Amino acid sequence: MQIRRYKHFASVVGLVLGLLCAVEAAKVNKHKPWIETTYHGIVTENDDKVLLDPPLIALDKDAPLRYAESFEVTFTKEGEICGFRIHGQNVPFEAVVLDKSTGEGVIRAKDKLDCELQKEHTFTIQAYDCGEGPDGANMKKSHKATVHIQVNDINEYSPVFKEKSYKATVIEGKKYDSILKVEAVDADCSFQFSQICSYEIITPDVPFTVDKDGFIKNTEKLNYSKERMYKLTVTAYDCGKNRASEDVLVKINIKPTCKPGWQGFNKRIEYEPGTGSLALFPSMHLETCEEPITSIQANIELETNHIGKGCDRDTYSEKSLHKLCGASAGTVELLPAPSSSANWTVGLPTDNGHDSDQVFEFNGTQAIKVPEGVVSTSLKEPFTVSVWMRHGPGAREKETILCNSDKTEMNRHHYSLYVHNCHLILLLRQDPAETENYKPAEFHWKLDQVCDKEWHHYVLNVEFPSVALFVDGATFEPFLVTEDYPLHSSKIDMQLTIGACWQGGNARMSQFFRGNLAGLMIRSGKLENKKVIDCLYTCKEGLDVQLPEEVASAVKVAFNPNQSSLTVEGDDIEAFDKVMQHISYLNSRQFPTPGIRHLRVSTTVKCFNEETCILIPEAAGYVMVLQPEEPKISLSGIDHFARGAAEFESPEGVTLFPELRIVSTITREVEAETEPEAAEGAEDDPTVQETVVSEEIMHNLDTCEVTALGDELDGEHETLEVDQAQVQQRGLEMTSSNLGLVLTGVNTMANYEQVLHLIRYKNWHTEALFDRKFKLFCSELNGRYISNDFKVEVSVIHTANPMDHANNAMVQPNFINPVHHASVDLSGHNLVNAHQASVVPSAATIVIVVCVSFLVFMIILGVFRIRSAHQHTMRDTEGGKENEMDWDDSALTITVNPMETYEDQHSSEEEEEEEEESEEGEEEDDITSAESESSEDEEAGEPEDQQGASRQQQLEWDDSTLTY
Repeated sequence: MQIRRYKHFASVVGLVLGLLCAVEAAKVNKHKPWIETTYHGIVTENDDKVLLDPPLIALDKDAPLRYAESFEVTFTKEGEICGFRIHGQNVPFEAVVLDKSTGEGVIRAKDKLDCELQKEHTFTIQAYDCGEGPDGANMKKSHKATVHIQVNDINEYSPVFKEKSYKATVIEGKKYDSILKVEAVDADCSFQFSQICSYEIITPDVPFTVDKDGFIKNTEKLNYSKERMYKLTVTAYDCGKNRASEDVLVKINIKPTCKPGWQGFNKRIEYEPGTGSLALFPSMHLETCEEPITSIQANIELETNHIGKGCDRDTYSEKSLHKLCGASAGTVELLPAPSSSANWTVGLPTDNGHDSDQVFEFNGTQAIKVPEGVVSTSLKEPFTVSVWMRHGPGAREKETILCNSDKTEMNRHHYSLYVHNCHLILLLRQDPAETENYKPAEFHWKLDQVCDKEWHHYVLNVEFPSVALFVDGATFEPFLVTEDYPLHSSKIDMQLTIGACWQGGNARMSQFFRGNLAGLMIRSGKLENKKVIDCLYTCKEGLDVQLPEEVASAVKVAFNPNQSSLTVEGDDIEAFDKVMQHISYLNSRQFPTPGIRHLRVSTTVKCFNEETCILIPEAAGYVMVLQPEEPKISLSGIDHFARGAAEFESPEGVTLFPELRIVSTITREVEAETEPEAAEGAEDDPTVQETVVSEEIMHNLDTCEVTALGDELDGEHETLEVDQAQVQQRGLEMTSSNLGLVLTGVNTMANYEQVLHLIRYKNWHTEALFDRKFKLFCSELNGRYISNDFKVEVSVIHTANPMDHANNAMVQPNFINPVHHASVDLSGHNLVNAHQASVVPSAATIVIVVCVSFLVFMIILGVFRIRSAHQHTMRDTEGGKENEMDWDDSALTITVNPMETYEDQHSSEEEEEEEEESEEGEEEDDITSAESESSEDEEAGEPEDQQGASRQQQLEWDDSTLTY
């Protein structure tokens, strides 16, 4: 075994010797070391270790062979890295080899680094091997690599203020955006540690604050009498949270000087309706603190956007407003207030208020169809479309305002007005023509007003092929006009819709509108002139100024179109003050919309250097328009009368309101009048009473409506009529239906009263008619003020045979119909008509009837007394014989109340009859003597017979104790 080990050792030694011989034969330094071309390093100041990316390693192809066993042979130094060499001037770094065989090395700082002196270092580095043999001959060097080293900062410095202290002076009573600025710096080199992140006021309970940039401002108005100087201690922090090495002192002096601005300005200004113009600034003047002023400009703005459609305007119907502004006939209102004659807007939500204009809301799901006949199917050119619209930014779909399309079968749009992406577009397709040529079909306007959520007035004057658009009175030209072929001929009816477009082929609505509309009008046959357009847009409220003659040339005044804003410019303060004192608010409406109108005065003052030398604070207030005293419109007259049937059937008919009166009153509270001596003490007496007085006023009406109560009017045999010539002569319009009659138009109460006197009711079949009831009411300002409901009941007087009884005074009167007993009792009716001579007998006949009636009354009285005595005698003689068969009523006494009617609890019909008889009995004094006597004769006979037939014969009244 031992011999075998020696043999193995000998073989290994032989192999090693062989390798050594081979290495010695190949021992030549052929290759240069290799390193990366660029290195990036980071070192923290006050540290010497550099972190390199990539690590510093030099490679050499001459490195010795490596065996797979656990050891390697390195007897030669060829391929080893002996060192690194740094090239550059004053480079504070050195390179050190950590392992010659692997070529690994490091770079480290030779001295302490300072980021504040130099943040970055750049130099080159080179690696070299150990050469050949013991003396290192034939040494090889690598290429030069660039090294970039960044020195990282440490937060070693604290902030330092630039100034040892700060001072500032401010004027009392003002809040400043910035009084002064404190500033600190930090010597650190990095952005993080060299930046000042915050400032802080250390002094507690002071009315100042400092922001992150060092600007100090006051948090409240300063008062000189409270504190004349504030001393503040301020510190600073860098972004590494190092506090300033020394805090700084800030002194702020309060200067008691005058306050530039408007003096004598009242924030609340009350406006009483009907008082004309009201001075807004009667005692206001500008305080400039004796600064040398070269120019003054003031802008006075009255905010009325929240009132009605942008400001206070008359709230009559749009049709009435067009007429008031001078527009000729032919205007059709497509969005009228709901009424019996125009009911297609009933389903639309409105503003539910009568103080301002009535507007209609479209929420993207609602639309209305305009009935046929309201507007002609094809507009005659030229024509005008006008509308008030409030619309905000909407979806990208088309939103239709007005559309006329096929009613069935197809979806063709003949004309429409719609909104699309803040564009207002008018589509107008021409009717079929002989030549199939392209013609203008769509007119596009790009308008900011379409999507600003404010009210605007749009008027389109169409005179094909041109279209003129007016927005709030200003003219706009279309930026795009597209053409199309005329429509093909068709017999399909058309449907006019508002708020969407009707798709006849699909039988549904599409392109719904989202917004508010009001006053949609179409006027066919004539264009609207600029004067009418301006009148429709003009506000009834605004600013006004009457320039005094002595300052008219020194001051310039300019108004905006609706007089809600004016600008005053001048250089003379005294003249400027006089003009401001003459600026007034005016509301020409008799019943203005109550509420607040905000008022702002913005002023700019310049000095000789054309710069703003002093700041004039904005003066803000408001005009409070008080609630107007609401008028009470009262309708009065004869509310119950009767006429002969012949009058109803005559060509003239029966006048419904012959003595109608329209009166409007307001109620005021006034202090009770006192003696001069007592008046002095009454000023401080809280118990002084105010007296309420009613005062009659005059104003316009815009609607009066007469409706039939009960059944609607049957056009085959009854009607309400009025002379159209008289209606037109007084500037009114009349529409009628089976519901009644409507008068419209802004006009005086007197003219309405005169026309209402002319309304007649005619009925050609009065045989089954006994009475007819009507209701009348009037309104002002499109329903804002409404009168009482005045109801009129007209009874029909039926005659049995007027020809046979023409000269017979003893016969039953001709207005009594014995067949219809329930309807012939006319007590309480007022027969006040110029034609009543036909039913009232002459004076001689009346005398005869009175005498005969008195004679008949005496005879009836005697019969009653004889009958009473006879009944009493019969009861005494026969009382013992038939005691068990008859009622014993000798001791029974019944007192009869002639005003009380018999009530049958089991019959509702008899209750109603007897109540009517009771009411008619109370009005018996209104009937003439002839009618009264005739009624007595009939009532004395008929009721007694009816009682005998309906009651038991054995039950009788004991009237022996009655005194006649």
